[in-house]
Amino acid sequence: MQIKAITIQGEAGDIEIKRVERGALVIANDIEVLVENTASREDLYGIAWNAAKVIWGTTKRGEPKATNSMIHDVLNEIERVAV
Repeated sequence: MQIKAITIQGEAGDIEIKRVERGALVIANDIEVLVENTASREDLYGIAWNAAKVIWGTTKRGEPKATNSMIHDVLNEIERVAV
């Protein structure tokens, strides 16, 4: 079974993850990022970190109001669609 698209509804905004030919397209607040299925886990973590800022909002320092575990949950969903 393959997941074609996921929408994550958040407090500060929504994230949409869609499968494309070479991976996934992460869409948040009119910003689109192509995630290739060959991307490293570190690259995916950076994308998930930025997505967490849209989902849960940011602190005064500009960091996501999310725990590391929450960011990894977003990362897992991105991988789930991209692979």
